[in-house]
Parts: sequence; C-alpha cells; structure tokens
Amino acid sequence: MEFSHNDNDNLPLTKFESMLKTNNVLFFDSEEFENIIHHYLNQGKIALAKKAIKLGLEQHPSSINLKLFKVEVYVFEDKLVEADTLLNELYSLDPTNEEIFIQKANIFSKKDDHKKAIEVLKQALELTDDVVDLYSLIGMEYLFLDNFEEAKTYFMKCLEADLEDYSALYNVVYCFEFLNQTEDAISYLNIFLDKNPYCEVAWHQLGKQYFHLKKYKKALAAFDFAIISDDSFIGAYLERGKVLEKLKRYNEAIENYNITLKLDDPTSFALLRIGHCFEKLHKYDLAIQYFERTVHEDPLLDKGWIAITRFYKKKGNYQKALYYINKAINIDTENVVYWKLYAQINMRLKFYEEAERGYKRTLELGNYELNTWLSRADILIKIGEFEAAIYNLDQAVEFYPENAEIEYRLAGLYFSLNEADKGTFHLKNALKFNEEFSFILEELFPEVANKIFVKNILKTNH
Repeated sequence: MEFSHNDNDNLPLTKFESMLKTNNVLFFDSEEFENIIHHYLNQGKIALAKKAIKLGLEQHPSSINLKLFKVEVYVFEDKLVEADTLLNELYSLDPTNEEIFIQKANIFSKKDDHKKAIEVLKQALELTDDVVDLYSLIGMEYLFLDNFEEAKTYFMKCLEADLEDYSALYNVVYCFEFLNQTEDAISYLNIFLDKNPYCEVAWHQLGKQYFHLKKYKKALAAFDFAIISDDSFIGAYLERGKVLEKLKRYNEAIENYNITLKLDDPTSFALLRIGHCFEKLHKYDLAIQYFERTVHEDPLLDKGWIAITRFYKKKGNYQKALYYINKAINIDTENVVYWKLYAQINMRLKFYEEAERGYKRTLELGNYELNTWLSRADILIKIGEFEAAIYNLDQAVEFYPENAEIEYRLAGLYFSLNEADKGTFHLKNALKFNEEFSFILEELFPEVANKIFVKNILKTNH
C-alpha cells in the first residue's frame, strides 16, 4: 500500500515521523511498519527505511516480512554476504515464502549469475498464484543473458496474465526489434489488439513497426487509432508527423507537431521537425525561426545546430553558417560532425588554416573516412605543407591500402620534393590500382604532370 496525502492512510506515517522527532516510542502493528518501510524505499529514503526496519523488528522480532525488508536494504547497499546469511535463516523458518526466493534471485543477479537467478525465480513460481511480477523478473534476467527469445516468452506470459502491463508490452516489442522480427511483432500486436482494442501503447508500437517497413499508410492508420484511444498521447502525434513527412504532406505534419507543443512543454524534436517541414515548403523564414527555437530549447541537441548550419551553408551564407557552427563547437568540442562542417565552411571561405584544423580535429576524434584524409591532404598541399601532407597520407594508407587517390597524391608530393624514386614508386602503384584517377596529378600538381619523365610513366602504363 502506498500512502496518500489526502486520506487517513498516511496516519501511521505521520505518527511514525512524529515519534522520530519526539523520541517517544509508539506502537505500530507489523503491517503498518511494512507500509511505512515500503513508502520510504519507494521514495529512495534509505536511512528512514532502515530506522523503520530497526524499530519494527524491536517491536515484532519474529516478523519475516520485516526481515525481508532488511534483506532488501542489504542488497541495495551491496552487503550481499549479510543478505545471504539472513535469507538462509528465513528459509529455514518459512521455506514456502516466494519473497525469500525473489531476494535470493536478486543476490544472484547482483553477482551476474543470471542463470542461477532464473532457476531460483522458477522455483518461486511454484509457490505463488501471483505470477506476473515473477514472469517479469525472469524476463529481465533473460535480457541480461541476451537471450531475447526466452525473455520475449516470459514478457508475453506477463501480458497473458495482465493485459494492462505496458512495461511488459514494451519489453516484448524490444525483443522483437532486437531479433529483427518486424513481421512477427506486427502479427503479435494485431492479436494483442484484438483482445485490447483501445490500447494506445500497442497501436503506437504497431505504427512504429509499419514505419520501419516503410508501410506508411498502415503506420498512419495505427497512429490514428492510438490517438483515438488517447487524444493526449504525444508520442503518437510525433510519430504521425514523421509518417506525414515521409508522405510529403508537410503541412499536416506541422499540424501534428504543433499539437504536441500545445499538449506539453515544447520538445526540441518537434521544433526541429517543424523547421525541416517549413524548409521543404520553401518557407525559409519560418524554417530558420524554428531551427533557432530548437537550439534555444536544447543547446545540447546536435541535430539542431547541424540543421541551422546546413541551412545557411546550402543558402551560400557561409559567414552565418560559421557563426552557428562556432557556437555549437563552444558547447561541445568533441562532436565530429560539428568539426567536419567547420572544416567545409572554412574551406568555402578560403580560410585554409582553419579548414585544415577542422579536418585534423575530425581525424583526432576518430572519423577516419577516406574523404576526411584526402580533404586535409589537399589543404596541406594548397598551403605548401608538403611534409605534413605526406605524414597525413601515410596514416591514411593504414586504413585504405591500395587506394589510387592516396597514391597519386603521394606521387605528386614526392616529385614536388624532388624525391623521384619515391614519386615513381607511388605513381606506378596509383596506375596499377586505378588509371582513371590520373587526372588528380594534373589538378593538384600541374607542374609535376608536365614533366617529361612523369608523362612517360603515364604513357607506358596506359
């Protein structure tokens, strides 16, 4: 039982807290103590729960339920040996108490012995008619073991016993998704909805499965039913908006996103999607308004900063794009996409040193795409940093061996440094890997490409 603030149920709690303040010892029956302890544990007030357990056991020293609360606190505090010892004592007193088995399983779970935890929980199943919680606990243990098939089975058992157990429903769908069983998930949800046709959560999950399969009209119908079942279900409006975007019905998508803004505080996701819809409708002033609201609402949402930067980049307003990407980087210096955009924008503005810094930072953060290595090399070549360019490309070779684009650049660099042997070696490699990329030499190193012996190598290999 949970205490309420507006009825007589909270009288034992008030009485208990008053006792703590005055040091007068008052009597409570064991059930009252159990409710008080349960309340404090739910509130996360462990110190008060421990006081209640101590006083409870002083007044009711033989209460198994109060001792089980003591076990629960031991487990919470990672005092597993003490918990185990007390459980063994309780088992000898009451070997058919399923709560003893649940706590025993909890200890095994804490020790990462999930198989043993499952074994113990299955024993507990035989001792009780109240199976829903046990099915859920077994399902969770199977999840810890990455055994999604068995987990799914037990969460389904929860739903067979209680159609309103939405937590189990989410877990069933999670298992289907992890196992890539989208069609099976759809079949299961449709059967579930036959029994529970006004379950907004099931309709919502069904819509997401259809969306995953790109069956947008069916997804839309499912989200419609979710909204009919609960017209204040924000998640359904958001998903419905996403489907309408896919169907290019941008005005209707905006309407759905706007409903979510009225139902609750604005979410950065909804604001961002509205911005993208207005952009698709070529209503650029409104698009930028919503992108700006997005980053104001949630400065940590990288998609907001990326959207606003790309918007100005596409419009060719590189100064504005640079302004926003700098703001983004000031908030999160570890975001690879920010640094890549920073490099691209600076490149457009012919700020080569800054562009090179951007690509270098992108690589430092673990973005090893070929284009990043090549773009950085091309800037270093442009600003005459040939040695740095070679070092950069040597690193790239480790990730992309036998790549013609890298080899032509290395050939050009070595020829430019008058290291003809190394230049020849790399040029022959490049031609062997792909002759068609030989234009790279002419574009980046026109003087090298015009040298007679380079022309001869190119002719010989054509």
